[in-house]
Amino acid sequence: MNMLVSRSPAMSGGLRTGADYIDAIRADGRTVYYNGEVVRDVTRHPAFRGAVASVASLYDLAAHPDNRERMTYEIDGSGRRALHCYRIPRSVEDLRAARGMSAAWAEATCGLMGRTPDHVAGFLSGFAAKPSLFAAGGAAYADNVQRFFQFARDRHLYVSYAIVPPQIDRSKPAHQQSDPTLYAGVVAERDDGIVLKGAQQLATGAVLSDYVYVSCIHPLQPGDENHAFGVVIPMNAPGLKVYSRKSFALAGDARDYPLSARFDETDALLVLDDVFVPWEHVFIHRNLDVCWNQWWKTPAHSYGNYQAQVRYATKLRFLLGLAKRVTEITGVGAMPPVRVQLGELAAHATIVELMIDAQETRATTDGEGVVWPAKSALYAVMSLQGELNSRMVDMLRELSGGSMIMLPPSLADFDHPDAARDLERYIASPGYPARDRVALLKMAWDLIGSEFAGRHQQYEKFYGGASFLVKQNMFRIYDFDAATSLVDRALAGVELPADRAAA
Repeated sequence: MNMLVSRSPAMSGGLRTGADYIDAIRADGRTVYYNGEVVRDVTRHPAFRGAVASVASLYDLAAHPDNRERMTYEIDGSGRRALHCYRIPRSVEDLRAARGMSAAWAEATCGLMGRTPDHVAGFLSGFAAKPSLFAAGGAAYADNVQRFFQFARDRHLYVSYAIVPPQIDRSKPAHQQSDPTLYAGVVAERDDGIVLKGAQQLATGAVLSDYVYVSCIHPLQPGDENHAFGVVIPMNAPGLKVYSRKSFALAGDARDYPLSARFDETDALLVLDDVFVPWEHVFIHRNLDVCWNQWWKTPAHSYGNYQAQVRYATKLRFLLGLAKRVTEITGVGAMPPVRVQLGELAAHATIVELMIDAQETRATTDGEGVVWPAKSALYAVMSLQGELNSRMVDMLRELSGGSMIMLPPSLADFDHPDAARDLERYIASPGYPARDRVALLKMAWDLIGSEFAGRHQQYEKFYGGASFLVKQNMFRIYDFDAATSLVDRALAGVELPADRAAA
């Protein structure tokens, strides 16, 4: 069965390379709208080509022979190899191997691409670890989950997802919207599959991916059954339309926006205009319980967000490195107040790093031999990520002062001999020639002050959803019984003055 519509090579032998990836998505017939036009080739369009090149470089990194052990594992003694992200962990060592692979990719992107191919691969691995959950809707759905997981694993596919309904009227459930097909849902059932209509978001990276998993992570109510589905769709499926947000890769010269130009993975609204999905691509069909439980009763949410925390820890190290360099450039690095701020930044970054360690050291193995990262460590960081990230970005602003504001509009100014003489005289720092200083400060601005930076601020604040939702995840898994029993024991041991007098 040929499950892939786009031109991805079978990859039965070696690993997928960057060239293989680009060839698979180049002009494959996907429908992407940008600035009122249909983009015929996302690999060459200036809004997307920088991100495409970055993803291609990740595949090349993984395929390089020197990185064989760090990035891949052997599939069941077959001699074939797959990326560590496409693995169901059976030991803590398996979990750490996935971390090592994700860390390598995160370092290559400075932690700024949140939905690289290893992210949804973790969700697919979590689904495949618990096929019985999907079998609650019918044995065929469990088979579909397992089959597609193996298909994606063996071809090292880039799968994105769209699992949040559009923000139309959140006060009403899906089936009570003004039009029941506003939110993506099933509108027809055929002998050979189902037909979907409506929209779903935030399809981060969908423009760049091979497939998209479309489902719903929001709680659904009785009456919403048409919206309780889970399917995989090739990005060039007829009727699937992608509306990308503004690309920040177009901000200007890549020398002046070095992060925006390379790492803007873009977010998108998916519109499903009577998209046909064959039964073999259906994981969930009109089942409220399975649609909700796929996230919480399989390790999917834990695996995907374990990867996300590895990425986030790398991003914080990058921010900390920029903060240190900025203080060196401005000559304030030795001042005690500055060291205090750098120390606080380092403390925050270290907490995130160590909570990833805790997900491993406190990992549990279930009755089927599947290893789950510790949810308490995962959700503790996710609950505070929005506040933590804002605090750290503001601290970098404080440390930089006006240094990132008083910059020439472009490094191209150094190409003019008169301008270059003045710039090299007046904005150089000891050990940092003017051109190097400007390049570094422009990178720092791209992290905290550009439109790209603004998107990242919003992204990290709502990464796991609204704050009150993420914190409820922590509430659900925290052992409040142990905490309250400690209080009860303390109260039972109190001897009041009246008690002593009575004795």
